[in-house]
Amino acid sequence: MTTRTLLLAASLFASAAMAQPIPKDADSGPVQAAASAGAGPFKAVVSAANPLASEAGLSMLKRGGSAADAAIATMLALTVVEPQSSGIGGGGFIVYQPAKGPLGTIDGREKAPGVASPRQFLGEDGKPMPFMRAATGGRSVGVPGNIAAAAEAHRRWGKLPWAALFEPAIRLAEGFPISPTMARFIAFGQDSLKQAGPEGRALYFDKDGAPLQAGTMFRNEKLAATLRAIAKGGPDAFYKGEIAAGIVKTVSTAEANPTAMTMADLAAYKAEVRDPVCGSYRQWKICGMGPPSSGGVGVLAMLKQLERYDMKGLGMKNPVSWHLFAESQRLAYADREKWIGDPGFVSVPTRGLADPAYLAARSALINPGARIAKAEAGMPAGAPTARVTAADNEVAGTTNFAVADAAGNITTWTSTVEKTFGSGLVSNGFVLNNELTDFNFAPEDQGKLTANHVQPGKRPRSAMSPTIVYDAKGQPVLAIGAAGGPTIIAQVAKAIIGVLDWGLPVEEAIAMPQLIAIWDRFAVEKGTFLEEMVPAFTAMGHKPVATALPLKLNGVQRVKGGWRGGADARGEGRPAGY
Repeated sequence: MTTRTLLLAASLFASAAMAQPIPKDADSGPVQAAASAGAGPFKAVVSAANPLASEAGLSMLKRGGSAADAAIATMLALTVVEPQSSGIGGGGFIVYQPAKGPLGTIDGREKAPGVASPRQFLGEDGKPMPFMRAATGGRSVGVPGNIAAAAEAHRRWGKLPWAALFEPAIRLAEGFPISPTMARFIAFGQDSLKQAGPEGRALYFDKDGAPLQAGTMFRNEKLAATLRAIAKGGPDAFYKGEIAAGIVKTVSTAEANPTAMTMADLAAYKAEVRDPVCGSYRQWKICGMGPPSSGGVGVLAMLKQLERYDMKGLGMKNPVSWHLFAESQRLAYADREKWIGDPGFVSVPTRGLADPAYLAARSALINPGARIAKAEAGMPAGAPTARVTAADNEVAGTTNFAVADAAGNITTWTSTVEKTFGSGLVSNGFVLNNELTDFNFAPEDQGKLTANHVQPGKRPRSAMSPTIVYDAKGQPVLAIGAAGGPTIIAQVAKAIIGVLDWGLPVEEAIAMPQLIAIWDRFAVEKGTFLEEMVPAFTAMGHKPVATALPLKLNGVQRVKGGWRGGADARGEGRPAGY
């Protein structure tokens, strides 16, 4: 499949508010067989989107480290071996359940620098810029949050020394063979890498300017030096001093869209400890990340709106089951795009969106035999009246990893640089994000501001959905998350339904085919049993399209004898445990 074909296929999920399609990076690549990648039971397990990263996390568990230690080591390793998707130049969200004590959620989402403006992504004609023009280079870079999030997680739940967590990633940065997936995405993201600045060109292309190939021994000495500095100096080594100065220089001198990020922007960054979003689904408790993530309320809404239906009895191979799921998605996404933003800047009716009575009313809109003509946002308690709906431009990318340790601590962390290789800028050996393009390009409509318009210091809305599921006794039984832009919420909800309603092990729930219903778009994963249901979906009023989808999930599940790890075999992820 060519890059052009991937772009066209992925553009299905372009923002409805934009004048032209936005290319979407399909992290899953070409459609692969719905195989499963699972292993266990283990006393402790890590599931990441790259086996080298899973092994990095596992090495911390074998040394007596906590799930937090292992997750941090995994995030750092992914910076090296999966740079197209995540890393220390980006941000993420952590959901962590200690063996003893309350659930914790940490917001390491990137922030807009002080120079940011509501008109940041409008052209001279006052219209939204084409996505790739806006995303490439300095204009799209937010202040990275992953190191601050890691430091907060380590302070709260870490056992091993901070420096020890960097050892596997440093070794990998000193040399590892490029995987077929990484090679594919270097080729896929080459335009941004070549246009943004010199460091990316030097790092990911050979002397003739060709993308590095699979099997090439990849050495990133600048990144190794950066990791050593942070290991020794802690988060201040990243947010202050030479590394921060390097980020500022890279962003402000970018060949594409240079922007005046400052040292003060980096020094002021703080990871936020947020309240989780929790609710019930049948006998289980579902907990996820609150705003600016839309994942917590989105996953809960999709599930809760389905609660009145016998999903187990209907079964996995029944078109009605998937129609119901599609309609629940449409309602949840409509609420997301009207109400969710950074709660430090806009009023977000989180409690109202998660209220069982509100979700029951939303569920009542679903007809098991026919499509809702127009799925619109509701009016939850606490919602401001002066608010308009605006779809964002969140693209497929990102990564998730989940960890369970032998002591009973469990975590799931979704990490991202946004699109493939983020802004295309590389500084100090790591990729800088393009997260600011997750804001609405048009800040207002009909004279009313959107919840997700650009403001200095604001965090853009995200679909990242790290989620933990608890049984009736309060024991965590599943930790899961996904990659794939706005599809993340639906991917996570699908996998949870697979485990809880259809009794699948985590890897088979992950491998299940995917249906995505956002706005008027209705896509089923090509080459799967969902494609065979297209006539049934059409009869219900949908306009289904069978296509490649950006899919990538990782999770861990409590089973008899310990923990089982599951990874999406559409990619190269594999669990590792002992």
